[in-house]
Amino acid sequence: MKTLTISGAIRKNKGTKDAITMRKTGNIPCVLYGGKEQIFFSVHTNQFSKLLYSPDAYLVNLNLEGKEFKAIVQDSQFDKITDTVSHVDFLEAIPGKPLKVKLPVITTGSPPGVKKGGKLQIKIRRLSIKGMAEDIPDHVTLDVNNLDLGDSIKVKDMKLGKLTLLDPANAAVVSVKMTREAELPTAPGATAAVAAPGAAAPGAAPAAAPGAAPAAAPAAAKKEEKPAAKK
Repeated sequence: MKTLTISGAIRKNKGTKDAITMRKTGNIPCVLYGGKEQIFFSVHTNQFSKLLYSPDAYLVNLNLEGKEFKAIVQDSQFDKITDTVSHVDFLEAIPGKPLKVKLPVITTGSPPGVKKGGKLQIKIRRLSIKGMAEDIPDHVTLDVNNLDLGDSIKVKDMKLGKLTLLDPANAAVVSVKMTREAELPTAPGATAAVAAPGAAAPGAAPAAAPGAAPAAAPAAAKKEEKPAAKK
């Protein structure tokens, strides 16, 4: 994983009122757990810009008033109105003890199914994994060059070295979805016929040859008989 250094100050008061006061000054209440004891501290909001707003996973070097700890972000909370960070939980990374983290999924390649009209979908954008901190990468890269229409890569198809995947084995991580365009391909020779200029419509009488006399008008209806002259 990538590493990032963050400096914080130990909190002397742990109440809600103190937390509200800290947020007004731009400091965010935090807690570190997973080690011998929980440590309550605060970090200025500016230090979270890269850590919380990046898809990559980070191993954090926490410097708390001279004491250093290695940790990962376990949880973060945001204000419902302002959408600014309001609290962060850190889990201490203890040597020899595995960590559970979520890693972003990145795809590489050009699936044949997409060229046929399908659509590549990432079903699981962050995979849950378990492993030692030194074995955990920044993200998980999946090669999709062999995915045809209807194909997928499931959790059980993946191998991540010493890491253990925690998501359901049959869950699809990426797939190529059939689309209407892919399901209804145009058949060879099925293009619509276009009538040539001057061509007669089906069932119509043939056109007169160039220079021919106009056709005779239809015969008139039977003439009305005149009364016979008197002798």
